[in-house]
Amino acid sequence: MKVDTKAFGNIEVDEKQKLTIPEGLYGFEDYVEYVLIDAEHQPFFWLQSVDDKEIAFVLINPFLFRPDYEVNIANEELNEIGITSPESALIFSIVTIPSDGGIMTANLQGPLVINRETMTGKQAILSDIRWKTRHDIIAELNRMGK
Repeated sequence: MKVDTKAFGNIEVDEKQKLTIPEGLYGFEDYVEYVLIDAEHQPFFWLQSVDDKEIAFVLINPFLFRPDYEVNIANEELNEIGITSPESALIFSIVTIPSDGGIMTANLQGPLVINRETMTGKQAILSDIRWKTRHDIIAELNRMGK
């Protein structure tokens, strides 16, 4: 399928990369169809809206810089997107990269949880006070000695 993207222009993507977020992301509830694209720089990914090329998010696997990250989500919420075991879930954090060269942060309080089999997802809100909306990715990596 062809998708007009913010980062790469009009590109061809595999249908397997298509992702539905029935409730949308917080603040973007009207956008439910996305594609998941590998970014040029690993370990990042792009979550690109199929309906509006200006709606795109950078994602990262939060366990890469916070191996102690715990995603405690009620089973009812997971059942909404058909997740029945941890193996069927992909977890991403939305990354903020300020245009002024400020600190790159990841939202650990509101992870994106995706059923890897059905490619259906939802944004969860964690109540654990350890997880904030802005975790400094570089500082966390440095703390780990990477």
